[in-house]
Amino acid sequence: MTDFLFDGPENAGVTVLLAHGAGAPMDSPSMTLFATALTEAGMRVARFEFGYMAARRSGTRRPPPPADRLIPEYAEAISNLGAVEKLIVGGKSMGGRVASMAADELFAAGTIKGLLCLGYPFHPPGKPDALRTAHLEHLETPCLICQGTRDPFGTKDEVPGYKLSLKVEVRWFEDGDHDLKPRKKVTGATATDYARVAAEAVAEWSAKL
Repeated sequence: MTDFLFDGPENAGVTVLLAHGAGAPMDSPSMTLFATALTEAGMRVARFEFGYMAARRSGTRRPPPPADRLIPEYAEAISNLGAVEKLIVGGKSMGGRVASMAADELFAAGTIKGLLCLGYPFHPPGKPDALRTAHLEHLETPCLICQGTRDPFGTKDEVPGYKLSLKVEVRWFEDGDHDLKPRKKVTGATATDYARVAAEAVAEWSAKL
C-alpha cells in the first residue's frame, strides 16, 4: 500500500500527485516548498515515495533503478490514491520523468488530465547528447514543465532546440537552478517566490484542461 503525504483540502477541484527526484525524499525542502505553494493556489497535493527511497528510512540504502522500472510503482500509487475529480500526475526531476513515461496510457484511459514536471531532467548534467526526450516528441498528454534557465539538466539555451510535442508547454524561471531556485543577488527573488509563481502557473494551466 502506498504511503501518501497529503496537503490541501480533500474537496479541491484539482489533485496533483507528485513523486520525488532521484536523491531526495518526498518531504525534502524542495518538495515541501512546491506542495505548500500548490495548496496555497487551491489544489490538493499527494506526495509518495518509490520503494528504494522509502527503504532508506529504515536504513536500506540503494541507488534508484532505471526510470522505466519505476512506472509500475507510479501506476500503483495512482490506483491506491483512488478516484479524484481532476488528477494531474508528475513530480520533481526523476519523478516527473517517470510520470511522463506513463502519462499517455493513463491519459487515453481517462485516468489523468495532465502532466506536471518540476525541473525535467532532459539530460544528465554534463552530457547534453544523452537526451531523455524521445517519448516527449509524440506526447499526447497536456504537459507543463517548469524549468530554471540555468538548470544543468536542460538550460534555456538547450531546450528550445529539442523536438517536443505541441502538448508540452515550458515555463521558464529566470536564473533558476534544478529546484527553480534563483540567486537572489541576480534576480531579487527567492525559491519561495518562484514556487508561488510556478503554482499560479499550474493553477492557470490546469483550469484549461
